[in-house]
Order: sequence, then structure tokens, then C-alpha cells
Amino acid sequence: MDASKRFKHTLKREGTVKLNLASIRNVYCVGRNYALHAAELGNQKPSNPMFFSKPTHSLVKADGRTLSLPGDRGLIHYETEFVIHLARPYVEGLPIEQIVDSFAIGIDFTLRDEQEQLKSKGYPWLVAKGFRNAAVLSTFFPFDSIDACRDKEFSLHKNGVQVQVGCIRDMIFDLRTLLRSCSQQLGLDAGDIIYTGTPSGVGEIADGDQLHLFWDQKNIGDVRITLS
Repeated sequence: MDASKRFKHTLKREGTVKLNLASIRNVYCVGRNYALHAAELGNQKPSNPMFFSKPTHSLVKADGRTLSLPGDRGLIHYETEFVIHLARPYVEGLPIEQIVDSFAIGIDFTLRDEQEQLKSKGYPWLVAKGFRNAAVLSTFFPFDSIDACRDKEFSLHKNGVQVQVGCIRDMIFDLRTLLRSCSQQLGLDAGDIIYTGTPSGVGEIADGDQLHLFWDQKNIGDVRITLS
């Protein structure tokens, strides 16, 4: 069966999209896609999109549950992101609205101390990004158009205080550029998702933190953190 048809299983209801996380094929992420975020971590602004991935077993829904994260491996940082889901493979020249069918707001959790140690030795840092519950996703919503999303803000509130806010119009590489580049370098197909990068404001989480994801000032996902 054609891949684009296999993933026509989403159900639009009350403005949301019902998506089974088990149907997600690849989890791609973009590094340093907001200039202020690159600067806050002391990194240079990239000249081309930078991709990494997370295993699918790191995916988890922000549905009010308590997330268990490693408490014995150094600092854990939250990175809030706009996430897109593909309904079909990328085809050059095809409108994005025919490729991307839905979006969510996600959190890319990072073991920052571990990542920096691995980077300093020139080692891969998948283990600092791909641990259990490291890829949080809110409810998915229909992706009607870029224009419908460009000027709306997504944000993360920690214990009732806004700690991150972003807008896709501020991305260094826009959605079309990300799709084209990811397709050329890694391949893209129906069921893949892309975490498109985090704005500035990345910070540390602690045991007991309550995290709330917002899109266009509406609360669309919640988790509570426990460090174990």
C-alpha cells in the first residue's frame, strides 16, 4: 500500500487530529534554528539546517501524565518546539499543505551535561537526546497553511510562569527549507515528524515541575516531572 494512504488514519474532531504515536516512523529534530537560542548556548548560527534524531520510544503524550526522567545524569533542559507531521513524502514544488497534514507543540528534553561531555570528546550524543520520555508531544492539530501558523506563538509555562515563547516566522530556516534539506539528506515519508527547533529561553527542569504547552495562548498539553 502507498505510504501516503497508510497514514490517512487521522481523524479530525473538534479541531484536533487523532494520531497514534505508534504510527510515527522517524523523529527528526533541527538544531540551532533560532538565532537567539544558538547565541544563548554559545553556538554559531548555522549556514545549513542541522539535523539529529530521536528513537521513537522516546515519544510520549503531554496528556497530564507524570513523566519519569533520569535524575542521576546531570542537568536536564527543556526545549519547546513546533512539530510537523508528514502525510506523504516530500516532493519538490508541491505545496507544503499537501505534504504536512498536522502539527503539535513538543518538548525536546536534553541531558545537557552529558551532551556537552560527549561533544567535547567528539562522540555522538544520541544518548543525551534519545532517552525514554525525551520527546514530548501535545495534541495534534490540522495544518491548514503556513499563513495560518506563521504569526501565532507557541510557549512553555513551568509552574505557572512562561519560560519560553516562539514563533515560526523567526526560524533561521523556514519549513520548506527544512523539508527539502531533510528529504535530500535523510529521506522523508508519510508518518515522519520534525521538531523544527527551539527559541531562546531553554532552561533546567527539577523534580515536581509542572509543564504546560500553549499554542496561540491556549493550553494544549501538560506533564508533571519526576526525576528518578
